[in-house]
Amino acid sequence: MNLQQFRFVRETIRRNFNLTEAARTLYTSQPGVSKAIIEFEDELGLKIFERHGKRIKGLTKPGHAVAQVIDRIMREVDNLKKVSDEFARRDEGGLVIGCTHAQARYILPKVIPAFRERFPKVRVSLAEGSPPTLAQMVLHEQADVAIATETLALTPGLAAMPVYSWEHTIVVRPDHPLAELTSSAAKAITLEQLAEYPIVTYDHAFSGRGTIDEVFAAHGIRPDIVLEAIDADVIKTYVDVGLGIGIIAGMAFDPRRDKSLVGLPAGHLFGTHVTRVAVKSGVFLRDYVYVLLEMLQPSLTRDVVQEAIDKGHKPD
Repeated sequence: MNLQQFRFVRETIRRNFNLTEAARTLYTSQPGVSKAIIEFEDELGLKIFERHGKRIKGLTKPGHAVAQVIDRIMREVDNLKKVSDEFARRDEGGLVIGCTHAQARYILPKVIPAFRERFPKVRVSLAEGSPPTLAQMVLHEQADVAIATETLALTPGLAAMPVYSWEHTIVVRPDHPLAELTSSAAKAITLEQLAEYPIVTYDHAFSGRGTIDEVFAAHGIRPDIVLEAIDADVIKTYVDVGLGIGIIAGMAFDPRRDKSLVGLPAGHLFGTHVTRVAVKSGVFLRDYVYVLLEMLQPSLTRDVVQEAIDKGHKPD
């Protein structure tokens, strides 16, 4: 058996058992992948994949165990390459940060310039997506780290660490009735008051939208949500043109920048949320990744991050 066979098996699983897609990703031929897998199965003396004719449909019971071993082996092979890079090119390389639009727009601009000043030879790329997509990107090593509020802490195979806490903010036009509330009254806005107006807020996968829905449902209230978006700037734009009131993440509202809108606190309604950063469990991190994590949250020291990585990596 050899590493090439391991790569073929791993990529076949990642590509949902589509040999053509696996071959395209690995820059080889579909028959070559199929032959290598069959030879590997013969060498092991067991079937890794369930088949229907010539089509692979899924993993057999022993196939699941083999897949876990292969994943560990390939992770350590990748770690060896990273160790080599770390000592040969300590301050050079690439860094892919998976993030939602909110993190790319409001959080990372506070960090990336300082990081680039410290590591000018590191190529930084931002890969935006939904939290579930970002989790898979890190698991499949298409991103080095991911930053999001949802999903990361619930995904096996990731070491997720808290970066900051936030609450929702209601945004309205200055001529809206809610904008006339006194400071104390604004902090006591009720769900019933919000439900009197059309609402513009996030898509279901982003920025605590699930909590918004759960809170309304728990009180037996069906809000009139007229527009959903993944981008707080889009939400604010449609509030500004009079489509409704907006519910956005608090960090997306800045009174100095958003002068055409009024922000009202909504933490008492929808609670506090935690945005996390995640890396793959058991992975070897370049020094500059540790630096980035500590820039995001000073409490994420190298020792703290390493402990989280080791804790999430539990060899069988």
